[in-house]
Amino acid sequence: MRSLLTGTALGGILGAAAVGFAAMAWPQQESAESKVDPRTLTYQQIELFAEIFARAQRDYVVPIDEQEAMSAAINGMLMSLDPHSSYLDPEDFQSLQVQTSGQYGGLGLEVTMEDGFVKVISPMDGTPAAEAGIQPGDYITAINGKAIIGQTLNDAVKEMRGESGTEIEITVLREGADPFQVILVREVIQQKSVTWRMEPGNIGYIRVATFNERTNLLLEEAIDGIGKTGKPQGIVLDLRNNGGGLLDEAVKVTDHFLSGGEVVSTQGRRPVDVERRNATKGEVFKGVPMVVLINGGSASASEIVAGALQDRERALVLGTTSFGKGSVQSVIPLGADRGAIRLTTARYYTPSGRSIQALGIEPDLMVTPVRLTEEELLKIQRWSEADLPHALQNEEGGRAEEPRMPDEQPPEGYEGEDFQLEKALQILRDGKTAASRMAEKAG
Repeated sequence: MRSLLTGTALGGILGAAAVGFAAMAWPQQESAESKVDPRTLTYQQIELFAEIFARAQRDYVVPIDEQEAMSAAINGMLMSLDPHSSYLDPEDFQSLQVQTSGQYGGLGLEVTMEDGFVKVISPMDGTPAAEAGIQPGDYITAINGKAIIGQTLNDAVKEMRGESGTEIEITVLREGADPFQVILVREVIQQKSVTWRMEPGNIGYIRVATFNERTNLLLEEAIDGIGKTGKPQGIVLDLRNNGGGLLDEAVKVTDHFLSGGEVVSTQGRRPVDVERRNATKGEVFKGVPMVVLINGGSASASEIVAGALQDRERALVLGTTSFGKGSVQSVIPLGADRGAIRLTTARYYTPSGRSIQALGIEPDLMVTPVRLTEEELLKIQRWSEADLPHALQNEEGGRAEEPRMPDEQPPEGYEGEDFQLEKALQILRDGKTAASRMAEKAG
């Protein structure tokens, strides 16, 4: 049975190239070589691999762990395809199943691997990592004083997980700062993926931190809670620093806010491999203005939700450009304690048919959390899916927009806690719908 994910992993593999010479002198030979069955060349490469493996077994300076070497070779092949395909040994597979269930031991980080280091996509709300101030884009370069470089992402994640109450020291590299150490205490991560509250003016605020097996259930509880206060004046759906999760949960979340119609479509390798997911439940809080908050840490499943509500003009999307992960991974069990493979099997498209792969969701209203000058804007380097090695290209040929000054930003001397949220609340208190706000902006 396959599970559809929108998570991350990264790696690389060595490639080989063959070079002939004096091609013009032997045209008949070149013609013969060009007709070689590609499968024959593949079998030759398999034989080459077997020979190299045998030599390593026999001649390497110390005995090698054969199973570990084979796992590394398999993982390297998959990781060379794109940043999110990988091999999961039985232990890793079990760990993934625990993580998507919404409870596991660790620090609470969505991570990937880049340049040999672990890179943070987003910290999860209420976890040791978030409380310690770990930020999207931070590099973790060492764990307990031991450099990470040379390890796989799965190996690094294993080291960061552990028994609740135990300490771990990580070395963090952050742009514009010297490397620094942070001591964290592991906890059992029982992440409450959805939280909610009422804001002044009878506006419901819903925070979705990740998409795991309990997200839709918790969202329904939030909707019921808001509904008991009467019809709200507006709804804020906060997807900032939401690194993604299960595709099915993203569809279920979006379903609550649409009256029928398409939520997302996926396109596999073949033209016939098209699947469309539609809203079916019926819209809650119909006619109530809605704002969705996103930022550079909003990835995959959260981009599906934001893109659908934006395309269907159900919500105004506010914040900064999202991460840009427009692909779907299937987790395919191999059976008999052989683990599983996480394989990119499809791209996804918003209801208007656009791919956000390597581009991200552009907000309807760009609002930054801090004030920027023109000079500071030029120094900002947006980190996104497009920056990952082997990342899939946007098949439509689109390119991410160049950094620009935001539509709105905090005033000089701003001392508030969350300008983006404050702006969203102001829009809703003014009774603005997504359509009216966009018409106002265009005019």
